[in-house]
Amino acid sequence: MRFSAINRRTLLLLAVLVPLLLLLGYVALRTGPLAAVPVTVTRVENRSIRPALFGIGTVQARYTYSIGPTVSGRVLRVNVHVGDTVKAGQVLGAMDPVDLDQRIQAQQAAIGSTEAQLRQTRTQRDFASSQLARYARLLPTHVISEEVVATRRQDLQVAEDGERAARNALRGARATLAALEAQRGNLDLIAPVDGLITARDADPGTTVVAGAPVIEMIDPSSLWIDTRFDQLSATGLAAAQPASIVLRSRANQPLAGEVLRVDPLADSVTEETLAKIRFKHLPQPLPPIGELAEVTVSLPALPARPTVPNASLQRIDGKLGVWRVAAGKLEFVPVKVLGSDLDGHVQVDGLKAGERVVVYSQRSLGAHSNISIVERIPGVSP
Repeated sequence: MRFSAINRRTLLLLAVLVPLLLLLGYVALRTGPLAAVPVTVTRVENRSIRPALFGIGTVQARYTYSIGPTVSGRVLRVNVHVGDTVKAGQVLGAMDPVDLDQRIQAQQAAIGSTEAQLRQTRTQRDFASSQLARYARLLPTHVISEEVVATRRQDLQVAEDGERAARNALRGARATLAALEAQRGNLDLIAPVDGLITARDADPGTTVVAGAPVIEMIDPSSLWIDTRFDQLSATGLAAAQPASIVLRSRANQPLAGEVLRVDPLADSVTEETLAKIRFKHLPQPLPPIGELAEVTVSLPALPARPTVPNASLQRIDGKLGVWRVAAGKLEFVPVKVLGSDLDGHVQVDGLKAGERVVVYSQRSLGAHSNISIVERIPGVSP
């Protein structure tokens, strides 16, 4: 009886443990570390791709003009407002002349006085010259002495010096007047080109220092996109390459453009290459300065080479490569990227056409991972 009771307990225990062990084994093989990792694979293709660069930029003006006084003063009037279109030579505003008009009038009066003085000295010179000539004719008759002629010659010299001084004084007075009139002319704020007013930095009554802008304007025909590209993918970027511009405010209206230039200085902090992209045709209405834009630059097509999806590239221990599938086993193959396009195709060196590589996996892979090839991984592959 005792032996039978032990056997029954053993059978009951086995009846519980065996299903539990089987369940644990099933879970370990299906979802545990020993389970096969679902992966999707593709074959390496020989294909030609057309690389493209994608960058983000802002609308800027190539030519910006800050218009202000050449000397410190008070703003008298501003004739324009932000958004106004102006013509070259148009008076945009003026500075308060203060006492400049009175100084010009005083200088004009001083010029009149100097001119009268010059006329007087000329008369004195002409008189001294005629006196010298008369006494010089009388000298041979011994009616007058040499001393008298010398005195008249000295009088003529004094008169000529006086005329010369008056002439120099008149020239200096006129130069001073010209400077005052030029200063008076500089009080008018003139548009240097046809343009668009973008800022009004001072209102009438505001005191500004020399060189401080009162009005800012741009040449609207010089709009471009100041664009940044990742240095890793910017190889081949050059002037005159076609580009597509999508303004943030016009997401469904791509605009034609081209690379105007690639800046010689890059951003070492963000590791970006800077380029200027201009519009083939200016959009109307003009986009505001500072608006964000997406720029796609088309590069020359590359010849057919082994190509894989961008999603298949992995970085393991600092090396870029792909997981190659051969005879159901995984092998990490380092590759060198030769080019890529915006559709996700990457040309690589290190693979051959026809080889199979992993595109997506449910979790991280290793050289000894057990894999299960599937058509799609929910939540991972598209």
